[in-house]
Amino acid sequence: MGLEKDCPFHIGRGIPGENDLITDVPGVRVAHRTLREGDIQTGVTVVMPPGDNWFNEKLPVAAHVINGFGKTAGLVQIEELGALETPIVLTNTLSVGTAWTALVRYMLAKDDTISTVNPVICECNDGYLNDIRGLHVTEKDVLKALTEAESAGTECSEGAVGAGTGMSCMGFKGGIGSASRKVRIGEKDYVIGALTLCNFGRRGYLTVDGKKIGEMLMDQPDPADSRPEVPLQDGTDKGSVIVILATDLPLSDRQLKRLCKRSAAGLARTGSYFGHGSGDIAVAFSTTNRIPAESSEAAYTFRQLSDERIEPALEMSAEAVEEAVISALWHAETLTGRDGHVRIGLRDAWEARK
Repeated sequence: MGLEKDCPFHIGRGIPGENDLITDVPGVRVAHRTLREGDIQTGVTVVMPPGDNWFNEKLPVAAHVINGFGKTAGLVQIEELGALETPIVLTNTLSVGTAWTALVRYMLAKDDTISTVNPVICECNDGYLNDIRGLHVTEKDVLKALTEAESAGTECSEGAVGAGTGMSCMGFKGGIGSASRKVRIGEKDYVIGALTLCNFGRRGYLTVDGKKIGEMLMDQPDPADSRPEVPLQDGTDKGSVIVILATDLPLSDRQLKRLCKRSAAGLARTGSYFGHGSGDIAVAFSTTNRIPAESSEAAYTFRQLSDERIEPALEMSAEAVEEAVISALWHAETLTGRDGHVRIGLRDAWEARK
């Protein structure tokens, strides 16, 4: 996946992983639950870390809020403890509570000793294309995505799927995007993978590998307007973007926070300026170390990359995020949703320009 060979766009100078997806990080799995029927255009996406005993063997994690117009759950404890103890669920804004309850039920069913758990839920508002007030995502939908993630392989779908089904991005159809980059440190190769839930930006600002693609497409009619002679209105940025970074680099939560911050560089390269009404949030976890919930020892062994060697990881984090956004746009097909609202896919718009 990622940006295929037939795509006219190329991002950066880094080397992608095997599939150019977040699932190139060993053990990371992704699954979607897509709800698509008339005015219902929404869903759930699960990013599942390796293993299945995350509560007792937690992973180092960090989060960074670029612009805080969002309704996520679980970030307070991440900020305090730097430990991930559940999969990460993505959905629409008004389904955060439903996803929270479903993920709690999922974790309780796994371990009858759990009395409290910190579910991590992230969201974007898909209300332009989806009947968000209908609260159509159910606990069953979330549990289905979680169950499917358990046996998911090394690939994952992109575009208008799962949580990305009803999202808009840069005035086009948005959705789920993913990319990966290899990082060689010393004599060993590592992988940084990014998954983005894209629902932000203004069309005129869209930039692909430094080229002002959005400006080239501004003279096309706005498919959301029934009058074909009316050009697209650039508007304001009232969307959001969630970035999930995963890596097998041995990083501490402090170092993962640094990767999260570099996601802002990747987003900015696509044309985002983090508008007032945009919730722009990054979460990053490492799969190498485990943090025991309980230990008979006062201290435990933890491997950590030297800060002097972290530069390639910072660079490739930004690049993977940049490509993941463009990949979401490229894979998302034109969609008609709530009340006849339309978002044209970037691929369709680009080919129509010819």
